[in-house]
Amino acid sequence: MCSPSTKSKKTFVRAIDAASYRRHAIHGEGRVWAETNCYTDLLVELLHGLGYEPSAMLAFTLAIGFEGDQWTFFKPSLPDLYALYGLDVQELALWRPLHEHLVEQVQRGNPVLVEVDSFYLPDTAGTAYGTTHQKTTIGVNEIDVALKRLGYFHNAGYFELHGDDFVNLLQLAGAPHERVLPPYAEFAKGDASKALRGGALVEASLAQLRAHLARAPRENPFGGFRERFEQDLAWLMTADLSRFHAYSFATLRQYGACFELAETYLRWLGGNGVEGLAPAADELHAIAETAKALQFQLARSMARRKPLELASIDTMGAAWERAMTSLRARFA
Repeated sequence: MCSPSTKSKKTFVRAIDAASYRRHAIHGEGRVWAETNCYTDLLVELLHGLGYEPSAMLAFTLAIGFEGDQWTFFKPSLPDLYALYGLDVQELALWRPLHEHLVEQVQRGNPVLVEVDSFYLPDTAGTAYGTTHQKTTIGVNEIDVALKRLGYFHNAGYFELHGDDFVNLLQLAGAPHERVLPPYAEFAKGDASKALRGGALVEASLAQLRAHLARAPRENPFGGFRERFEQDLAWLMTADLSRFHAYSFATLRQYGACFELAETYLRWLGGNGVEGLAPAADELHAIAETAKALQFQLARSMARRKPLELASIDTMGAAWERAMTSLRARFA
């Protein structure tokens, strides 16, 4: 059993220096949406950090739709991860203290994806660190219990935390309150011999594209979104900034960031010999940009209590229709 007083033993899945780590281009300069959602961003950087190309897994982004009070919270398909990279993601049962499981799995070469409190994550400085308790998911790559150091993937990069943040994040200062439930955790077992490269990776990704297109909404989701958005504006115009952020994250950011990833996916395919995808990619890029602009417009309208013009939703709906019609004609 490992405890905070255990003799120092550095454990890591892959040797990564947080100070010199270079994030994937998906999180690089010039993106419309710098971040997407915590789970997808984490998987992008985890795959990148392990030496794989995350763009190949992005076919799932084409299948999202409007879900009534939010857009689909888009996440990589776990079977897709295994098929492309030999990465088998399984739930981790937490029956011991969390840090003991982290040491156990990391020593076995398995990154651990675990829900934690952003209050103790230094990389969230300016948003949640030391100010707000928010759930998020990190990917633990390195842990040294004696030195109180954790190396982890989170959002758009790779980071380290130390000292009190380590103690508080992993609840080592004392026994957790009996009403504090264990977090949800997964571990990723990698089999490098099953990871695809080159043409084999492209072909497997195209197969996933066909499967996810079959799951995509048959009816244009922007019609339903516009109808609900018009209804929601009645209470949004009297809501505070925190409600704006929550609403925007569940709607505008979800589909805007997702369709930018879909654009990235099509351009990756294009860069690997799959021709004719640029027009659909351009349509998806237009959706991402228009969603970002609408987010700013909504914030201004709420601040000034002024009406918001929604014609841009129709524009995005038309762009979605053209992109999906083109892709279905090619791959369905």
